[in-house]
Amino acid sequence: MIDSLRGGLIVSCQAYPGEPLRDPRAMSLIAMSAAAGGAAGIRAQGIEDITLIRQLVALPLIGLLKVGDGDVFITPTLAHAIAVAEAGADIVAIDGTRRDRPDGLTLAETIRAIHETTGALVMADAGSLEDGLSAQDAGADIVGTTLSGYTGARPRTIGPDLELISEMAAALSVPVFAEGRIRTPAQASEALDRGAYAVVVGTAITHPTSITSWYVDALRRELVPTEPA
Repeated sequence: MIDSLRGGLIVSCQAYPGEPLRDPRAMSLIAMSAAAGGAAGIRAQGIEDITLIRQLVALPLIGLLKVGDGDVFITPTLAHAIAVAEAGADIVAIDGTRRDRPDGLTLAETIRAIHETTGALVMADAGSLEDGLSAQDAGADIVGTTLSGYTGARPRTIGPDLELISEMAAALSVPVFAEGRIRTPAQASEALDRGAYAVVVGTAITHPTSITSWYVDALRRELVPTEPA
């Protein structure tokens, strides 16, 4: 399954709470559209979304649950991870940082239990090279740059953290998925050039609210009057 993702685009189909597209049917339609466009895989959040997308899309599916507003909120416990796998995810994405987990389990204990209980693969969402190395040692099948700029370990770059992608690709033996703030095809291509095994893009493809705001902001800047010379 991981081999089928090499060099490919994984489309993250998620919507924020309160938005019109925050609906499993809407996310499944976006996932189907991504598949029709040539996506190699799908990343989805929420049990209902994962369940429906699994029924409609045959691509490898990375699933997660966002729970609470604490530091560790991406599939924060083993129980959440098992629920994601049982909903149909082939790969369970979890917080892969070195921070304490809400259920008291270590990252290694969590990953081992996911493997043994569900048979699903594990993608560790990391925020630094140190996180990535620790996640690899803990048994993660994939490490993502997802949390770069969000844990305090690294500054938040305007675009993708290309430096971290390069560092992880050079230091890790497991596949490194580039994820986070990838807005253009050129940035996605650069991530592969830096050594990423695959590229995950969400907002720039599946979040019309954000995409619209980028255009609106650009047009507003064009309308700002300049002072006379």
